[in-house]
Amino acid sequence: MTNKDQIKKLKGVESQINKHLYFICSIITIVTMAVMLTEFLSRGAFAPANMGLFYLGVLLIYSLHKELVRWLGQRKVERQGEHFVYAWIVLTALLYVVNFFSNGYFSHSATGEPLEVLKDLSILTVEVLAIFIFTRCLKILKIVAIRPKK
Repeated sequence: MTNKDQIKKLKGVESQINKHLYFICSIITIVTMAVMLTEFLSRGAFAPANMGLFYLGVLLIYSLHKELVRWLGQRKVERQGEHFVYAWIVLTALLYVVNFFSNGYFSHSATGEPLEVLKDLSILTVEVLAIFIFTRCLKILKIVAIRPKK
């Protein structure tokens, strides 16, 4: 098998792995959002899930692998990951609006204790945005690095 054939095979394998990672990340995103939404709406009836670090790890692995596939020269790397960013922004903004129009009803538990779910959600959303910007920077770096010199 020639080097060119090995690279072509590697690109195919890595692209398939990336599709699986996207699927896994999608499921973890939905689960994390559902848990945080439940935590918000229940007003402290459930213990905080603290899934943020786990979710960010899965998202980071997917994002970096996607960039690896792009750096391998795979021409068609879909931009599906942007959906995660948009979903987090919409969910966070929506819950802030709900909390605002309910006069802070969801900011406190039924016993009056302050809840941290909106703060945690905001931090997670900013971290997701940071991963997105980081991978965009990697894409720009790749374009600049392979640009023909004049």
